[in-house]
Amino acid sequence: MKDQAKLYVFGEVLFDCFPDGNVVIGGAPFNVAWHLSALGDAPLFVSRVGTDELGDRIQKTMSEWEMPLDTLQRDTEHPTGRVTITLHDGDPTYDIEFGAAYDFIDAAGIPPITADDVVYHGSLAIRHEVSRSALDACLAAGPRVFLDVNLRDPWWQGIDWDQYLRRVHWAKMNEDELHMLGFDQGGLEKNMQAFCARYEVEQLILTRGRAGALVLDQAGNFHQVEPPPLKETIDTVGAGDSFSAIYLHGLRQGWDIETIIDRAQHFAVEIIATRGATPKDRELYRQYR
Repeated sequence: MKDQAKLYVFGEVLFDCFPDGNVVIGGAPFNVAWHLSALGDAPLFVSRVGTDELGDRIQKTMSEWEMPLDTLQRDTEHPTGRVTITLHDGDPTYDIEFGAAYDFIDAAGIPPITADDVVYHGSLAIRHEVSRSALDACLAAGPRVFLDVNLRDPWWQGIDWDQYLRRVHWAKMNEDELHMLGFDQGGLEKNMQAFCARYEVEQLILTRGRAGALVLDQAGNFHQVEPPPLKETIDTVGAGDSFSAIYLHGLRQGWDIETIIDRAQHFAVEIIATRGATPKDRELYRQYR
């Protein structure tokens, strides 16, 4: 990955509403952009929020975190996104509102993206045809793509995933999502090999919770590093996003795959010991820069 390439993070920003009354800014792409900003990667976050109080809070928070606001769009018709989170033994379930501002990201508000650039995107923000068209515009020039598969029922259904997976250089998902995409006919490694044979990705990154992560590279080699012990589990919201951020950071820094996996797993453990997905302690990031 070229160091001088611009890094775009496309997708939703919303408020995670927890059972204890806490309301925390989140959304997988926003979480990734938040971490990458603290890591010094200067991502451009492409999203859309309402002209409401929650949208103002997001804009203010991004400004205080020194995240560029150039590609954050404001919407006068649709509200800032919200998700109600229910926790069961620390594991979250999500009630995601439809018709949020991030469903209407405008392609005209996105600067030209070149083949040298890198685009990170997830799954949720392309549930609506308007934001889906905006993403298509982002990918038109053939940039390098990191797809963070995050399949939330029912929002991932009805999308032509084949066209997006064929554009991907790095694909990250969990084992359930690999099965949901149709790769469930053999053991874990065979399913990963079948995915890579079909889509020719440079790396397939499979996260497995407490079992760590498994990566299959373009040469057919598997990579795995023993995950660190958990410090404390407050909630797992955003753990996968923190893993993705360190993975992208490591790709930009030229780290080898084992180093990336190791550091990504350690950072995810830090996030699991934190309420929500966007810690404001910059010291947390220092060792990963």
